Amino acid sequence: MTGIFDSGVGGLSVYREIRKLLPGEDYIYFSDNAHCPYGEKPVEYVVDRAFRITEMLVSRGADIIVVACNTATAAAISSLRQAFSDPEDPAVRQRVLALSDGRRDHVKFIGMEPAVKPAVSLTRSGVVGVLATAGTLKAEKYRHTRDLAHDRITVVEHVGQGFVELVERGELSGPDAEKVVRASVQPLLDKGADTIVLGCTHYPFLADTIRKVAGPDVTIIDPAPAVARHVVEVMEEDGVLSAGQVAELSSDHKGHSVFLSSGPDDVLKRMLSML
Repeated sequence: MTGIFDSGVGGLSVYREIRKLLPGEDYIYFSDNAHCPYGEKPVEYVVDRAFRITEMLVSRGADIIVVACNTATAAAISSLRQAFSDPEDPAVRQRVLALSDGRRDHVKFIGMEPAVKPAVSLTRSGVVGVLATAGTLKAEKYRHTRDLAHDRITVVEHVGQGFVELVERGELSGPDAEKVVRASVQPLLDKGADTIVLGCTHYPFLADTIRKVAGPDVTIIDPAPAVARHVVEVMEEDGVLSAGQVAELSSDHKGHSVFLSSGPDDVLKRMLSML
């Protein structure tokens, strides 16, 4: 079973892409919407939530976990891997065996990061815009990737102010959504960006509105498909799936998916009906 979590419904954009590749896999998705958004919260708070959710997902059968949230990835994935991923560490083995009732002795994690690298090869103007949360833009790994890209292109950034809240309300289009989106996208366009990277898993649900605001000449990059392909690779490498199982789980057989939330689930149900 594949576990996936996010601060809210945004991670469904990643779930959607993984399920396209492995429709026969079983999934458990957790929306931490009672604590959403993560972007402005202290790192320690996000790490604590990530640990609590991981323990719950493993105890409910997850063999691998996708941190389908850029902010949580930046804040917590290193700590999660240290605590849960090394089977040679006796403390890790004991912790995971206890959580999984002896099923697993370690759990691998796949995280998110803004897809700046592919944007480098796509831009024509030499200016790439990055839309992300404040937490993601401050993350060391993102800054390192951005600084490497600066040798070849110009990277301009903006927090998607109000984007997460729009998605969590299920308000993906319309005049109000366009107004909110324009306030964060226009500064990138004004600086010459012809390629915009979506650095939060909530943002792909606003992709149509972003395209409407940005215009047809601007390329929008959603990292979720590439993350989904990487999930399959890690599952094979870790022995969670064999090559034969990948073929089987890519068949017409449909696996079972469970969706949980820490708060009201009305938006989660609405987004699932759209998917």
